[in-house]
Amino acid sequence: MADFVQLTTDNVVAAVRVLPDKHCASDPIPTSLLKSCADVLAPYLVELFNTSLQTGSVPSAFKTAYVTPLLKKSDMDTDDTRSYRPISNLSVLSKLLERLVARQLIDYLTVTKLLPELQSAYRAFHSTETAVLKVLGDILRALDSGDLAALTLLDLSAAFDTVDHKTLLTRLQTSYGIRGSVLNWFKSYLSGRMQFVRGRKSTSHPLAVLCGVPQGSVLGPILFLLYTADLLRLVQRHQLHPHMYADDTQIYGFCSPAAVVQLQQQMSACIDDVAVWMQSNRLQLNTAKTGVLWCSSSRRLHQLPQAPMRVGADYVTPATSVRDLGIYLDSDVSMSTHISRTVSGCFAVLRQLRSVRRSVSPAVMQSLVVSLVLSRLDYGNATLFGVPDYQIARLQSVMNAAARLIHFARKFDPITPLLTDLHWLRVSQRIEFKLAVLAYRCLLRTADLESRRRLRSSSTSALVIPPTRRSTLGDRAFASAAPRVWNRLPSTVTASPSLAVFKRQLKTHLFSEANLTCFYPPP
Repeated sequence: MADFVQLTTDNVVAAVRVLPDKHCASDPIPTSLLKSCADVLAPYLVELFNTSLQTGSVPSAFKTAYVTPLLKKSDMDTDDTRSYRPISNLSVLSKLLERLVARQLIDYLTVTKLLPELQSAYRAFHSTETAVLKVLGDILRALDSGDLAALTLLDLSAAFDTVDHKTLLTRLQTSYGIRGSVLNWFKSYLSGRMQFVRGRKSTSHPLAVLCGVPQGSVLGPILFLLYTADLLRLVQRHQLHPHMYADDTQIYGFCSPAAVVQLQQQMSACIDDVAVWMQSNRLQLNTAKTGVLWCSSSRRLHQLPQAPMRVGADYVTPATSVRDLGIYLDSDVSMSTHISRTVSGCFAVLRQLRSVRRSVSPAVMQSLVVSLVLSRLDYGNATLFGVPDYQIARLQSVMNAAARLIHFARKFDPITPLLTDLHWLRVSQRIEFKLAVLAYRCLLRTADLESRRRLRSSSTSALVIPPTRRSTLGDRAFASAAPRVWNRLPSTVTASPSLAVFKRQLKTHLFSEANLTCFYPPP
């Protein structure tokens, strides 16, 4: 990639229209005003942006940011600077230019197949949920075949802030074919950056940014993915499986019960090389936040090692559960910790909402419940396919309590009419909904020819279900669970022409199916 594609007025207007309605203090006008005047301002913005892309120079005004320190977690020490995440606030025009550049960069990397496949951050059709689904699915299939699994979660210290600019530019040129005016533009983008910290009543003196990519920018995270892509290949050379989401690195492997010590040594040797690679690339491994989890079926828990695993110079004791991208995984892959945490958190929110329910309208209360409670129930729910019914019932009790809160209903009032009035799918149907949508997106993302190869025949939309041994393990993996859910759907749903139509028809089908099951139970 040597030259950018010249921007047009339509490109800029379309990019302005989708900007979020927020702005920072460095913006001369509110974003809402910019969007309303997009047609008038677009020709001037096109001239400015095209000049920047053709000359390989980023305006200096676009490279000054004020940093807002945000507390990473509410329970962290407010006096410790390490408890804060520095977020760079950039002008809306600078981020608009970055969006247009990022679109061309991603298109180039996608066409040339240079994007790291096992990196899920900042990419379409990828998320924290799909990342955990991939890792958990691999672990479930390994346990289904009789193996044990080891999962190590690595964390980097201030990863975005320590990226070496010279190394990044060299990598862009040698590994990704970035050259010419495009490479010059990225050199200009990284050089001459200034930032200052802004508090409530005062600001610090501006300082030059000599390393790192700005958090809060559009291009910064993408550049970080390209900077750390070699880490994936390093892990694979150790015959282990990597998966990354930004700077969160997951390394896992499988073995027979007799080869536990060998896998432990293999994992430690891999982490040693990872630490060396990070040090040579100006990154630092945070061993204090490293988690180790050994997994097995519930009947083989006694075979899991209890000895600490060496992680660099430290030894980490295996945990019974770990938090992976917001989803808790257990050593027996039962998901009981995740369900317990979700239920506890949701009921805590419901208790707070109950104290204000007489002060707000039912419509407002419903919006609060959907955003604060149902969003928690839905996050990561695709990992719950196949868990015991009593665990699903715990989650359903949260939804029932939320519905009664909105309707001012009593504890023992019938729940089905309330859920029907709200048009809420039950928890089990919401899990199926998530899996079916992910399956549709997978088929939508692949080419027609590749999709047909995965079908049972060219005349049916049924997906092939891989063979498994246990319903409690192999059947729960995404590769098996998604086809099972998909194959139960009528052709009128699976043949939907777009994702929006598919979601609408899928919800209608699941909702009607649930009501029929409830009102007309089979004999």
